[in-house]
Amino acid sequence: MSILEKINYPSDMKSLNMEDMETLCSDLRAFIIDQLSNNPGHFGSSLGTVELTVALHYVYNTPYDRIVWDVGHQAYSHKILTGRKDKFHTNRQYGGLSGFPNPNESEYDAFIAGHASNSISAALGMAVASALKHEDRHVVAVIGDGAMTGGLAFEALNNANSQPNDILIILNDNDMAIDDNVGGIRDYLVKMTTSPAYNRVRNGVYQKFKKGNLITEKGKNFILRFNNSLKSLLTKQQNLFEGFNIRYFGPVDGHDLRGLIRVLQNIKGLKGPKMLHIHTVKGKGFKQAEASATIWHAPGKFDKETGERIVVKSKDQPQLFQDVFGHTLVELAQKDEKIAGITPAMPTGSSMTYMMKEFPDRAFDVGIAEAHAVTYSAGLAKEGLIPFCNIYSSFMQRAYDQVIHDVALQNLHVVMCLDRAGLVGEDGPTHHGAFDLAYMRCVPNLVIASPYNEHYLRHLMFTAVYGYDRPFVIRYPRGQGVLRDWECKMEKLEIGKGRKLKDGKDLAVLTIGPVGYAAGEAIAVMESEGYSIAHYDMIFLKPIDEGLLKEVAENHDNVMTVENGVVNGGLGSAVLEYFSENNYNNINVTRAGLPDGFVTHGSIKELNKLCEIDVPGLVKRMRKALVRQNATLRQHEKTYK
Repeated sequence: MSILEKINYPSDMKSLNMEDMETLCSDLRAFIIDQLSNNPGHFGSSLGTVELTVALHYVYNTPYDRIVWDVGHQAYSHKILTGRKDKFHTNRQYGGLSGFPNPNESEYDAFIAGHASNSISAALGMAVASALKHEDRHVVAVIGDGAMTGGLAFEALNNANSQPNDILIILNDNDMAIDDNVGGIRDYLVKMTTSPAYNRVRNGVYQKFKKGNLITEKGKNFILRFNNSLKSLLTKQQNLFEGFNIRYFGPVDGHDLRGLIRVLQNIKGLKGPKMLHIHTVKGKGFKQAEASATIWHAPGKFDKETGERIVVKSKDQPQLFQDVFGHTLVELAQKDEKIAGITPAMPTGSSMTYMMKEFPDRAFDVGIAEAHAVTYSAGLAKEGLIPFCNIYSSFMQRAYDQVIHDVALQNLHVVMCLDRAGLVGEDGPTHHGAFDLAYMRCVPNLVIASPYNEHYLRHLMFTAVYGYDRPFVIRYPRGQGVLRDWECKMEKLEIGKGRKLKDGKDLAVLTIGPVGYAAGEAIAVMESEGYSIAHYDMIFLKPIDEGLLKEVAENHDNVMTVENGVVNGGLGSAVLEYFSENNYNNINVTRAGLPDGFVTHGSIKELNKLCEIDVPGLVKRMRKALVRQNATLRQHEKTYK
């Protein structure tokens, strides 16, 4: 029996000796490798934090003591050790465990951890609350070096001394986020060292101050600043974190379990905010993951013995939407030197890598810093460039103020491409691009569009450059498109103009984006039953095609809208607003889309079914709409008689 088989909760670890604890780490790695080889998930990050996770749960009294993970890619060992080992095979599956820490799933999960850079802020709030309530509770934030590029992390560091607290911040430094880390903070962390001479002198100075009764509550900040200055003098470098008046320890080996436990025990009782800087290897214990961390961040299925990834892809399958974007951007950039590409730490996920390879001086990865990415793009646009700022839909939420204040208010020519719009699958509610249509629609000066297929993605990108010189938003989903032959001559589209795909008299279906294909298949099912249904591809949510809506209103009593986004505030709301404002008050409108709630995790197929935006779900909604129309007609006939 392995040691891991005996461990169900952290309390089971407390009686283990160090040899057994090290064996537990080996067991955990083997378990994660075995599980993820068949049920894909975030691989490299969790392998890199095995020793840290074991040490934290050994030293601290969880769940009373809080561990806040940032992001959640690092937390698989945490889940396995906190009562979820037997369910771990359901990780990221519909009805199973979430791929990220979630307090609704376990009391050991202190905070939601789907987006980067929030751990220090959340943990600081918990630590201050514990101090105010006079609780003897320890709070630890575990943040990856990639997440340290996020502005929220630095806002929290700046605020860490605002109230009494004993927060411990653990900086997991592996020189990687998903792609290679970028920027000054990365270089700083790689070069940072500690000085034995400093530690000897610092302790001597501290003891003398203490003997002379010079250390008081009011003098603590002075002592801390003195220590920081002393360290800068002896090591000939300024410590960034001690500049925030945060005690700094490290860097230490994040794979030395005994050393980690010793350090954590030594600093556990220290008062005031502290930072422990550890070095780890992403993918530790699996040589292929250690050698290619980006590929093995989330590699899909693989052979755990050989390390060979199992990739099932036919040459005849359609391209990914992200690849169509990437190739089209290069094609546009080849003809126009004003075009630039920007992404916040997602060059591979967004396929900005193609632009980076062809035009490295015009493609920029700005790190996990979505707000900066948008305002940086605004600065480029202000000086005459045409930036394509590619951000995942759910991550664009983090830059909402910048979209309004820095782009829309100044009417700057920034093209914002929202990848992963709509349901994204196994990453779940923290990653679904559910809200962009709604939260963008209310912002003045924006054009908002979604392509029906790959050809229209290319047309919209071309239009955003040559058909419009103001802010332009293009949203498209995760995964494959629908056309095997995605390349086409790009055309300039008329802004705010939709198109009629087919005529019909019983029901008018208005769609936006690739979800229109599912609607088209549902219409075919309904027409096989004798119904006549019109289909319109709106293309633009803003400005919406009022001429097309007028045609629909004057020829149909029954209308259905379909969108891969929340129905509140999106296409359906826009259509209802037009009908109301123009006195088309006798039209039955059915809105199909995502519900007013957070959709769980699961495969895209399963979630489309759950939200009834797959073909059977849309057929069901169409039948219900037609039944509603017939009931209304019967009521009108009864009233007339």
